[in-house]
Amino acid sequence: MTSDTNHNPTAGLLEILEDLAALLENARAVPLSPNVKVDRDQALGLVDELRDALPTQVARADEVLAQAERTLQDAHRQAEEIVASARARAIELVEHEQVVVQARSRAAEIVAEAERKAAELRSDADQYCDSRLAEFEQDLAGLTRQVQAGRAKLAERFDGGGPRVRWDSVTDPQWPQEKAGRPA
Repeated sequence: MTSDTNHNPTAGLLEILEDLAALLENARAVPLSPNVKVDRDQALGLVDELRDALPTQVARADEVLAQAERTLQDAHRQAEEIVASARARAIELVEHEQVVVQARSRAAEIVAEAERKAAELRSDADQYCDSRLAEFEQDLAGLTRQVQAGRAKLAERFDGGGPRVRWDSVTDPQWPQEKAGRPA
């Protein structure tokens, strides 16, 4: 046993117990008996050291246990914060995904509406063009009838034996007059 173990209240409990075990192992045996002879002062000194060291060691153990508990609580708190943060991020991503899905859906609706309006405008434009062309066709048909009637009238004059005038040979052409004084 060391001398500073006798007076050191912070000595480790295991060290004191080892000293006590060494005292008992090295004790002299009583002849014809399983008993041993132990130095009483030395044994009581080690027991006193145990009594002195025990509260200090228990206090240290309590401190270590309290520190471990605080560390565990901090770890639980951090874990809860991480889980809460992850949940919030997951919700944010889901909401963002929902916003994207809604935006795509809305975009598809807008495109479909634009295509419907474009088709409607094309149809209206085609109908307008067709009605204008039909009117133009009627006007052309009327003009064609007028041209044909005018040509027929001219053909009657040519066939009627009237004088034919060559317009390229006349310096100041005179237009033929009809009977009622109207120009032909």
